[in-house]
Amino acid sequence: AALTVRFLTRRFIGEYGHMEFIYSHTLTVDGREVLFHIWDVPSSQADDGSSEEKRIQWADSFVLVYSICDRASFNMLPLKIQFIKAAKEGQSQEKVPIVIVGNKRDLHHQREVSSEEGRLLALSLDCGFYEVSAAE
Repeated sequence: AALTVRFLTRRFIGEYGHMEFIYSHTLTVDGREVLFHIWDVPSSQADDGSSEEKRIQWADSFVLVYSICDRASFNMLPLKIQFIKAAKEGQSQEKVPIVIVGNKRDLHHQREVSSEEGRLLALSLDCGFYEVSAAE
């Protein structure tokens, strides 16, 4: 997941509006080539229930990114994660891989969400957790 997170966040230096994209990227992991298809959806477009359900069924794993400088983006995570788990794990007993990523770590002077809060949320929801800076 850390490799995926680095790839996902490498291009997010600024805000990119309300567009969604699908990226494909091949990495070698443990000697095997792995093809990633990444459906990048800004939260402003993720609110339509049927579209969101389609994206969730399409994906095998999820990386939810919030800004450490924007408490509202952090506060949306629990509901999003519960929605994902209900949609994916309701069909099978298999745990869905979810990683929470706090972005903009370089803007610590504007921080509204502590690292500890991010870690505790991830722990309580059984998710991975990272803090990154796309600008770095």
